[in-house]
Amino acid sequence: MKFSFSLFYNLLLLFLCCQCQTAVDSKQEQETTVAITPDTLIPTPAAVPVPPPLPLPDYDTTEWTDIHLLDTTIVLDLRYATTNNFVEEQMYDCGRCFLRPAVAAGIVKVHRLLQEEGLGLKMFDCYRPRPIQWKLWNKVPDRRYVSDPRKGSMHNRGAAVDITIVDAQGKQLEMGTTYDFFGPEAWSTYRELPDSVLANRLKLKTLLEAEGFAGIRTEWWHFSFPGGGHALSDMLWNCE
Repeated sequence: MKFSFSLFYNLLLLFLCCQCQTAVDSKQEQETTVAITPDTLIPTPAAVPVPPPLPLPDYDTTEWTDIHLLDTTIVLDLRYATTNNFVEEQMYDCGRCFLRPAVAAGIVKVHRLLQEEGLGLKMFDCYRPRPIQWKLWNKVPDRRYVSDPRKGSMHNRGAAVDITIVDAQGKQLEMGTTYDFFGPEAWSTYRELPDSVLANRLKLKTLLEAEGFAGIRTEWWHFSFPGGGHALSDMLWNCE
């Protein structure tokens, strides 16, 4: 049998062509292949900022409520934390409005009812520690203006508020007199006032009475929450 050189040559060319094509295909596959890693399969979630923890109450929450922890839109104008009061002397180291929990809940409810009309509440005084009552009494020992601290008042029990209504801009509605005005014009029974003033006083009185509060004859701004059986308190709040 004779060996065919031409056949051998053709077979060699075919083998070399196949090898070249295999090398080209392998190179193309390497260039187009994307490395798959766990990071590419599951994207790393964006970091979510963690809000700072709320400060812990610095008082006995079973006995007291800081009104601003319930609703910060209630306006505080706590006069005895300033010199803008009838004794012209700062009595509180700082202004915080503490009330018994049920009393505070009633105030917030009235405030939110007023908000439906574009109005709200402003607090002139809330719980008044009995040591502060003594300071007032020593300065003005007159039962017409200051309760005797030996007997105490609803303020000293955390069950009374001095309060008024403000508009959406925080301006007080006209009530006929200023806060802590001592005269018949401030009496809740005084009628020689414009109809708008009488209507404002009636609105405040009606809303608070619906939540169990009771006013007094001589001060349109004063309302107490009777029936709680709360003891007189010497608790002084922190100012940090």
